[in-house]
Amino acid sequence: MRSAIARRYSIGRKLGRNVQLATGFRPGARTRSPRAPESYAASVMDSPVPPRPTEPGPRRRDRHGRGMRGPVAPPQVPLAASRAESFRDLVQDSVERLERRWPQLADVDFLVLDVPGAPEDSVPLGSSAPADKGHPARIVVYRRPVEIRTKNRDERALLVHEVVVEQVAELLGLSPESVDPRYGQD
Repeated sequence: MRSAIARRYSIGRKLGRNVQLATGFRPGARTRSPRAPESYAASVMDSPVPPRPTEPGPRRRDRHGRGMRGPVAPPQVPLAASRAESFRDLVQDSVERLERRWPQLADVDFLVLDVPGAPEDSVPLGSSAPADKGHPARIVVYRRPVEIRTKNRDERALLVHEVVVEQVAELLGLSPESVDPRYGQD
């Protein structure tokens, strides 16, 4: 007695049809098309749907379909600025305030670094280097040591200004009180 698969296969051969065997069949599996390769390529090329790009593009939605998250705050709000950017702004405000009184500071480079390079006994809040061959004078303010010693933005602004005044005084060979008469006052 023949099995149902064998009967189906033999019937298909008699009728001249291409019948798949049930043992190799998976629902949704791709089967070979009886068309010639040229006609398949022509049908793909004439397809109105464009092919998917091979490189991944920007994601338009997250995996839950709700869309990408937007910014927490608009760029105009101080919350949108990072701590490093707000610290740099404090240093820049202090330098601009001193440049009005001391125009020779326009030739000095003011830098903000996160931490001092070499470990020392005490952690400096800033450093200064006089001008040498091809390099202008430089004043460096270290962000992390200043942030650790302050509790809020107002204290940070005062300490940044004191550090900048001290480094300018050291660079110019003056006392901090002569560089800024309000030095040491709250």
